[in-house]
Amino acid sequence: MSLFSPEPRFDLDDHGAPTPVGVLLANLGTPDAPTPGALRRYLKQFLWDPRVVEQPRIKWWLILHLFILTTRPRKSAALYRKIWTEAGSPLIVFSHRLADAVSKRLSERIDAPTRLALGMRYGQPSIAHALAELRRAGCRRLLCLPLYPQYSATTTASTFDALFAELSTWRAIPELRTVRQYHDEPGYIDALTASIRELWDREGEPDKLLFSFHGIPLRYFEAGDPYPCQCRETARLVAERLALASERYRVSFQSIFGREKWVEPATDAMLVSLAREGTRRVDVLCPGFAADCLETLEEIDQLNRELFTRAGGERFRYIPCLNDRPDHAAMLAGLLEQHLGGWAVSS
Repeated sequence: MSLFSPEPRFDLDDHGAPTPVGVLLANLGTPDAPTPGALRRYLKQFLWDPRVVEQPRIKWWLILHLFILTTRPRKSAALYRKIWTEAGSPLIVFSHRLADAVSKRLSERIDAPTRLALGMRYGQPSIAHALAELRRAGCRRLLCLPLYPQYSATTTASTFDALFAELSTWRAIPELRTVRQYHDEPGYIDALTASIRELWDREGEPDKLLFSFHGIPLRYFEAGDPYPCQCRETARLVAERLALASERYRVSFQSIFGREKWVEPATDAMLVSLAREGTRRVDVLCPGFAADCLETLEEIDQLNRELFTRAGGERFRYIPCLNDRPDHAAMLAGLLEQHLGGWAVSS
């Protein structure tokens, strides 16, 4: 029995014919349904990833299986039900729409056959499924773009782990390129700025603008993860485009999990503090998420909205993720075009 999966058979008559360049667009993932069973499967895969939780494996296996997976799935399922749509999880819906928009934009910019597939680090469609789709299409060159603007070992590196692990089972490895980050890409900053200005032009400016990013444990940062620095760089660049003085905006980190110390300040504590200090109107943007999901729609727009208003705030506005906005799709297509240099000719 072979150690490697079979490849599509070569047709000798096709030698010399152009082969498509494969693009893997990757996002974090989502459970299949807002049910305890689906959440248990999803959380088991997510929380067992050593990039996400850096703990001794035996100790963490016991904690995960004896405590977390016996209680958290039911609670998380209830939260997912608050945001679930008829079409499914918002993250998967927006990710598919974005992938379709990027694929269309890319085909307009590149004068060469390209195939784009969407893969999720956890859940479905998996990265393995997306890669199989690209292999069936005959792609012998592959560019992977994780939809994480700011690099972190917990997200970007984990996606690369899954990519490399799957390719290690192939007999014919494609030429490979990866996009590590795009936290300071001008098109990304422009799209974020435009999403804010559109709201402000319609409804006026807030007292404070809060940039909320997903958190990571402090020891990950101290070990060399550049993520918090890139988050602050993104916020600074957007604030400069908006001509915001430093006292008009803040940066915070959300989705704290477990007992150890995480990068601060925490978003929930920041919003309570702002309200108690007299901030009456706040806008919250989550630039680290390419598509709206549980962490933005429930944690920010519901839970943290309530925390802010209970502490004395009067107007809380959540500014949606870039999702499938045309400028977001155009920026990602341009980024892909840049990294496809030498593989594909711009039209």
